[in-house]
Amino acid sequence: MTGSWAIWLDWVSVMLGIRMKILEALCARLAWLLIMMSVGGHALAGTPCAGPQRLCASVDTNTSAHAPLLAMLDPAIQPRPARPPPNEPAPPPPPSAAPIRIALLLPMRSSTLATAAEAVRAGFMASMERDGTGFKAEVVSTGDAPRDVLDAYARAAVASDIIVGPLARSAVAALADSDAVTRPTVVLSVPEGQASVPRGMLVAGLSIEDEAREVAEWAAREHPHGRALVLTGGAAWAQRAAGAFEARWVRLGHTNQRFAIPSGEGGKAAIGELKQKLEIDPPDLLFAALDSAALRPVRALAAAIPCYGGGAANPGRSTTPDAPGLDGVRILDLPWIVLPDHPAVMVYPRPLDTEQPLDMDRLYALGIDAFRVARELALRDGAPFNIDGVTGRLDVVAGPDGQLQLQRVEAAVVVRGGAFEPVKGR
Repeated sequence: MTGSWAIWLDWVSVMLGIRMKILEALCARLAWLLIMMSVGGHALAGTPCAGPQRLCASVDTNTSAHAPLLAMLDPAIQPRPARPPPNEPAPPPPPSAAPIRIALLLPMRSSTLATAAEAVRAGFMASMERDGTGFKAEVVSTGDAPRDVLDAYARAAVASDIIVGPLARSAVAALADSDAVTRPTVVLSVPEGQASVPRGMLVAGLSIEDEAREVAEWAAREHPHGRALVLTGGAAWAQRAAGAFEARWVRLGHTNQRFAIPSGEGGKAAIGELKQKLEIDPPDLLFAALDSAALRPVRALAAAIPCYGGGAANPGRSTTPDAPGLDGVRILDLPWIVLPDHPAVMVYPRPLDTEQPLDMDRLYALGIDAFRVARELALRDGAPFNIDGVTGRLDVVAGPDGQLQLQRVEAAVVVRGGAFEPVKGR
């Protein structure tokens, strides 16, 4: 009897052990099903699918939303950051990733452009020093010849992920006319006579014509029915600026006349003729395609007439409280030049040569923004973005054909008492 009782107890123990193992297995299976339902339920709760077998939400969204849960299941799974808004800088590449390689293609061996190239290089490196985590840059030196530039570009394209340059207008035009653009390329001048550029090329250069067109739009907003008198010197840049202003001014539905003010003795005679013209038929505003030295005698004749100009009219470091004839001049220029206390400008170091010409300062600023644009292009996979840049507000947008285009809005200021006063509401 005692033996039978012992056998029965052993049998009960075995059965209980089996049932406990079955129960543990069922609990584990139930926990797994609950987790999977939680992950899947969120995806199904998104926006309705556009069609059968299509995801209702982006992979980035689902992965980010369930990052803590997935990390508990597998600690090796880490959340992927969502794409930053267009107006916020993209985060740097992960530390484990290989650096993004940038080739900076500049005419460092040019007899005429080496100084300009060095200014761009210095600004580019200053910008990279601040925001260049995960990037590696190499300066590729070229001369003036377009063939030399194209050969250097081809070599750089093999060893780089993105290319910044060339700088010379003729070199940019030669590259735009070729079939050589095989990498994302940020060119630093506007190509001559090009209505369009190859896919993958983004034009980021400073343009006298773009600036003049922007001045025309500014003046038209402030003088909806105004007549403009366009004053121009004989230099090629002045003719280009005057032509661009006139074309946009007429397109906006306004009328204008042009008056030439040559340099030297001819300029003195022209000032006398201008005085008579302004007395007989004063315009509503002046557009001055002149430098500040040529503009001063004009302002002495017509200080009461609103006067607009581009960066060439900027008196620069000579602006002092007693600077004659410049108060009230409305100027469009780079924030780097006219808004030195702007937060987006103050974060970058100034050139070591504090007495260099303003044009070199502008090229230094172009170098700063060139790296920032290249950085965003590399990290955003071709998505549009905007930057509060030192050369202006930069909007990189997709055109009708999907090609990215850079639009720049410069800073509008008025000369007041030897300083630059920002124009509000612009």
